[in-house]
Amino acid sequence: MNGQPKQPLRLAVLGSTGSIGLSTLDVAARHPERFRLTALTAHSNVDLLREQCLRHRPEIAVMVEHAAAAQLRRELAAAGCTTEVLAGAESLCEAATHAGVDCVMAAIVGAAGLAPTLAAARAAKRLLLANKEALVMSGPLFMQAVRESGATLIPIDSEHNAVFQCMPPGSTTGLRAAGVRRILLTASGGPFLRASAAVMAQATPAQACAHPRWVMGRKISVDSATLMNKGLELIEACLLFGLPPEAVEIVVHPQSIVHSLVEYLDGSMLAQLGNPDMRTPIAHALGWPERLHSGVESLDLVRAGRLDFEPPDLKRFACLRLAREAAVVGGTAPAVLNAANEIAVQAFLDGRCAFPSIPQVIEEVMAVHRPRPIDSLDDVLEADAWARAVAAAHLNSPTGACA
Repeated sequence: MNGQPKQPLRLAVLGSTGSIGLSTLDVAARHPERFRLTALTAHSNVDLLREQCLRHRPEIAVMVEHAAAAQLRRELAAAGCTTEVLAGAESLCEAATHAGVDCVMAAIVGAAGLAPTLAAARAAKRLLLANKEALVMSGPLFMQAVRESGATLIPIDSEHNAVFQCMPPGSTTGLRAAGVRRILLTASGGPFLRASAAVMAQATPAQACAHPRWVMGRKISVDSATLMNKGLELIEACLLFGLPPEAVEIVVHPQSIVHSLVEYLDGSMLAQLGNPDMRTPIAHALGWPERLHSGVESLDLVRAGRLDFEPPDLKRFACLRLAREAAVVGGTAPAVLNAANEIAVQAFLDGRCAFPSIPQVIEEVMAVHRPRPIDSLDDVLEADAWARAVAAAHLNSPTGACA
């Protein structure tokens, strides 16, 4: 560099008002000389996005809801902030591909994040992937876009980021060729790990969202309670690291200190450990290949005391079984799994179905789905729309899961 200072990395945060978005802004703010917040997006949280815009002064801000965008535009103008406010879901792609953006944090939850995340991959951005659903839905189509554009893809989920850190140097995919036998993704087990079937049958959204280790949004918290979150991560791991489903194992680790492990052909294992705080993988991805201060307290193994591991109960947590089945089938099956899950989880959060109905709805939808290969984004969107319609119909049926 001949002594010249590095130019700040220009960052877009898709979903800046969510838990991952907030942690990203926290880490970036600790290194103002290294990062410039260029674009921030949210769905409808005007108050928080206004606060973020006034603090970080991004070039553009996006609100998916048009009325919220109009309100934000008025309030920023009144405060003398020159941030340009865009509206609508299509503007998310504009933020993701903006010429003034080097790096995109894809932190929009669910299928809503697919289009902008895929757009960032096609635009050859440095892509920090927290939106697992985008990859689960579009699968090989997404990875093809990354390869063809030359985008840099770094996983943010603590488990996949841990695997990434345990990789052989210089290797990003095809771990089997690098001497890897399998990877082990750890699961906390969520709030119902020791709960009886009777307790789970009466579980409320508040109980399902009360995660014992992580602070997350409502949808992902319910996914953690059903272990669907781990199932989606299994599918994501197969795609990210070029491994078949049988080479990805899930182990329950209630302490959430070991974030994942990589087992090599010689019998050795490498593990990444740390306190359960998403700022650690976010700081790793933002600074990669360098290391940055994240603001996370150092891990004290003596105080932690013990590390426990056990196999998941696939009878009690059927979502994990269903996800593995979708991973084996491939094609449109993962997109259908994800869509049915989103519909069922929202119904549970809205009080329209019981907690055990979530895997029942998903299994009913998958049972009538006829998987096909994914050749285009239209294939993904059609499978997604079909599964949502079937899941909604099942929930509303007199003989359905909510009857």
